Amino acid sequence: MNHDHDHSSHGHHGHAHLPPSSGYSRAFLLGIGLNLAFVLVEVTYGLVAHSLALLADAGHNVGDVLGLGLSWGAAALAKVKPSHRRTFGFRRTTIVASVANAFILLFVTGGLTWESIGRLQSPVPTRGALILVVALVGAVVNTASALLFMKGRRKDLNLRSAFLHLASDAVLAMGVALSGAIILGTGWFWLDPAISIVIAVAILAGTWSLMKKSMNLILDAVPEGIDPIQVKAFLGTLAGVIEIHDLHIWAMSTTETALTAHLVMPGNSCRPTFLAEACKALHDRFGIDHATLQIDPEEAPAPCTLASDETL
Repeated sequence: MNHDHDHSSHGHHGHAHLPPSSGYSRAFLLGIGLNLAFVLVEVTYGLVAHSLALLADAGHNVGDVLGLGLSWGAAALAKVKPSHRRTFGFRRTTIVASVANAFILLFVTGGLTWESIGRLQSPVPTRGALILVVALVGAVVNTASALLFMKGRRKDLNLRSAFLHLASDAVLAMGVALSGAIILGTGWFWLDPAISIVIAVAILAGTWSLMKKSMNLILDAVPEGIDPIQVKAFLGTLAGVIEIHDLHIWAMSTTETALTAHLVMPGNSCRPTFLAEACKALHDRFGIDHATLQIDPEEAPAPCTLASDETL
């Protein structure tokens, strides 16, 4: 940043910790293994049963495997220490992985819907009993896989995206099982693609929320749960602070939040402990892990050029 006056001091306070997803390597490995094995089973029996729903569910599971692989890779990269070139390390890969996961789920769901519409217009005889058994096994596999990430989904968007992938597949599998049972009893072959369309719409609704949150984070929007107006008001209550400008709050990863701000204060009003106390309060009150505060002396010969960029 270029300024046309001197600044008395800068303050920085950070809590270096790994995202929750970094401790889920075993869960990622187990989830990938279970789903990859079941994809092979589902494709084989989907072809045998002439079931579009089973084949579509297999495609959805492939999306889960890719999504889990991306999430696992992002969690591993988050452990890499910062370098001279990448001073924040690879924390933001967790956000990129979350966006990629959402796109994969949307792509697979779109393909599922398109194929189901075609099959709905020209129903094909399917083996209901085989569909029922295979789909129930799939529901068990996906439920077990989703439970591996259930605890961490509230703290890490990366883990949340993995959980949603697997939970949505479990719901889809149950819908496929239901269609298999009904086909077995009635011979209504059109149910196979119809159930797939209904569940695809439900998955799409759930994915949209994830996509919106992920895109906001990748565009450096203020993370949900933090009100920037309240943060600015709090900074304004600190002893000696006359003005706040150039305030920015953004996500460093799916679990860590950063803040930068300029505080205008009289030159002799900043106590030695002021910056440390202010940054600790930001962490305790708002969950901001990495705060950097800059003190602009009120007596500076010229105002800070960044003060004109205010949005709050």
